[in-house]
Amino acid sequence: MKNKSDTSASSNIIAILHERFEKNFPRHRDLPWLSILKKLEKNPDKLNSLNEMERTGGEPDVLTYDASSDTYLFCDFSAESPIGRRSLCYDRAGLESRKEHQPSDSAVDMAAAMEVELMNEEQYRALQAFGEFDKKTSSWIRTPEAIRKLGGALFCDRRYGHVFVYHNGAQSYYSARGFRAILKL
Repeated sequence: MKNKSDTSASSNIIAILHERFEKNFPRHRDLPWLSILKKLEKNPDKLNSLNEMERTGGEPDVLTYDASSDTYLFCDFSAESPIGRRSLCYDRAGLESRKEHQPSDSAVDMAAAMEVELMNEEQYRALQAFGEFDKKTSSWIRTPEAIRKLGGALFCDRRYGHVFVYHNGAQSYYSARGFRAILKL
């Protein structure tokens, strides 16, 4: 049974999401808020994840809807990579391979704790269709296993009016690199 603070937190994140949904209506003009609200109310665990996305600076909103699976895809719409999710190695193996100056966490581990996923390249490009994101920061994206096995990891940003995909060692981290989350509802 929910305690009063859980109910309050759920109501708060729902109010934030609804306001953002209305404010940014052109992002999802064909999607009905009431359908999203019903799914949110039936999935309190997803509300917790969305609350974590919000708390860490992600400004989550609906990115797409897949009618075949009746699934809404939420993502971070913050102008820059969420500030509460920066200075992270790509994954646990990258973090553990650092001999000095280890960051506090990895993007993959933090996403798992939040019960979200890192965006993939296709999702990142879909986000960029709605505006210009990561003009001063960059974001780790889900890296194909073949690249990861060789020690690399991928990240994206927008510079010079273009979306770029780059590679780096998975153990690297920078104060301006974080990750953008995806949540399926």
